Amino acid sequence: MTNYFPASSSHIQAWRPIKTIYKDPLGVADARSVAEEDLVAARTVYPNHQRETWTVKPNEGHRWFFKYAQRPDEVMWIKCFDTDTEVARRVPHSAFQDPSHTEDDWRESIEIRAMLFYGE
Repeated sequence: MTNYFPASSSHIQAWRPIKTIYKDPLGVADARSVAEEDLVAARTVYPNHQRETWTVKPNEGHRWFFKYAQRPDEVMWIKCFDTDTEVARRVPHSAFQDPSHTEDDWRESIEIRAMLFYGE
C-alpha cells in the first residue's frame, strides 16, 4: 500500500450517530489484537476514482467492541493511521449486522476527519 502520510502524522476521525443506533452498529477492534500480517491492502472503486484502504483477515485473536444503542451525544474517536510504529497505528472498524435489529431504522451518522502533524 502506498503511504500518503508525511513523517510524524496521525489521521483520526470523530464519529457519532445522528439518532440512536440499533441496526448495523459500528464495531472497533482493539489495535493491540490485530497484527500487521492480518491487514491486507484493498482497493475501493468509485465511479470516477479509486482509493486504497485496508481489509482485515479473520483471526480468533482479534478483540472487537461496540457501544449498544449508541446515542448522538456519544462520540467515538477512531485512529485511522499513525506513522509512529511505537504506538497503536490504526484501529480497524466496520459496521456489522445484529440479527436482533435487522428490521430497525437504518443507521445515520456523521464523521469528521483530521490530520495531525507532530514532531521535530
